[in-house]
Amino acid sequence: MEHHRQLVSSGSPLEPQIGMSRAVRQGNHVAVAGTAPIADDGSTAGPDDVYAQTVRCLDIAERALSAAGASLDDVIRTRVMLTDVTRWKEAARAHGERFASVLPACTFVEVSGFVDPAWLVEVECDAILP
Repeated sequence: MEHHRQLVSSGSPLEPQIGMSRAVRQGNHVAVAGTAPIADDGSTAGPDDVYAQTVRCLDIAERALSAAGASLDDVIRTRVMLTDVTRWKEAARAHGERFASVLPACTFVEVSGFVDPAWLVEVECDAILP
């Protein structure tokens, strides 16, 4: 049985530079890469606001899932990476608003930093289609 590999781009100039896709669908599995709070104009969405940045990350991830034929309802795991884990409740509020009925496995971790120091959070997610 052949499993078609579908690549999804968000249009970020970092994707070809890094050699990555925003999301990859292989069979019924969709993996969404670490998603940063990049606004449409390329600036950082929600400066100094973990909640707003998490909302933006989830918006971008949701669009990538949709482009791969999935939705937030199909998400089985999320990873929320923060530069300051003491602010986890701000990210958790945004996560909870999107996933209250889905309840994926979820991990919050602190990282030393991201490509852009203005980013306070990145989100990854994995989905399995029925």
